Amino acid sequence: MPKFKLTHPTLSGETADVYFARTQTILQKEGLDRVVTMEIFPSRDGIFCGIKEVLGLLAAVLPEDAEVCTLDEGKPMSGGEIVLRITAPYSSFGLYETTILGILAHESGWATAARECVEAAEGIPIISFGARHVHPDVSARMEYAAIVGGCVTGATTAGAKLAGKAPSGTIPHAMILIFGDTVKATEAFDKHMPPEFPRIALVDTFKDEAEESLRVAEAMGDRLWGVRLDTPPERGRVTPDLVKEVRARLDQAGFPNVKIFVSGGITPERIRQFIAEGAPVDGYGVGSHISSARPIDFTGDLKVVAGKPLLKRGRIPGITHNPRLKKVELSKLEV
Repeated sequence: MPKFKLTHPTLSGETADVYFARTQTILQKEGLDRVVTMEIFPSRDGIFCGIKEVLGLLAAVLPEDAEVCTLDEGKPMSGGEIVLRITAPYSSFGLYETTILGILAHESGWATAARECVEAAEGIPIISFGARHVHPDVSARMEYAAIVGGCVTGATTAGAKLAGKAPSGTIPHAMILIFGDTVKATEAFDKHMPPEFPRIALVDTFKDEAEESLRVAEAMGDRLWGVRLDTPPERGRVTPDLVKEVRARLDQAGFPNVKIFVSGGITPERIRQFIAEGAPVDGYGVGSHISSARPIDFTGDLKVVAGKPLLKRGRIPGITHNPRLKKVELSKLEV
């Protein structure tokens, strides 16, 4: 199970809505602590993600006799479905409602966006490239969520590590610009990097993508795993026709095994376009579609207080049965 570090601001309640902290103070001074059942549900359909991090928090703060039932990480969820149920003294976890809902909201949003790309790709691998679009404090969680959503891995060491994967990445434009030549930069990567790292050349920096692909293929031979097309919007981005041309040129020159990886503004719609037009893409790097995904709002309701079904008007009090939930043994979790 991935280990998510619990920070002092989280455990102290500094990241909580302040009214939860004030509620804890008031209840403590009144000597009022009730065993409650809270049920948490999403506002819309998506991929449930973040529960492993939430369970790490709950394992650190709940008493041994608390009961937690949850949907598994990575499972599809429906809007309004109960995905997490906690029964414990309110004082043990009430302060962390903001944290729990926030973790689930963002990670489920990222995982859902990743799944949209994965489903559009119909089996073609997707790698998360979105870390550069989010604050570094959350980038590892974002890439972890993307992998839960179906990406084969991410681009950062921290994100891939959370998911038990190796990060993916070879050469940036900066390195090619410093070397002044794509072939020289690729050969330097080949010279100094471990052999298990795939040799993938970025081929849109100086010359036409097809021409640069051939130059690198001729220089590297069988050591070249693939080429990456990352044509910027100023030049029309990567198109299905460009992919087809690069593939044809490589095949004609005797390099049919060199794969083509595409990145740069990739969305499910563009992936479907590549497939519909028969572009032979072997993998996609997806950034902002995942990293900028709209969080999925989650709501936590106290449904039972001291054994009595209670809830604010407009919603039904009492436990909502969901056979998909599984009871979690918090004492067996690694935190």
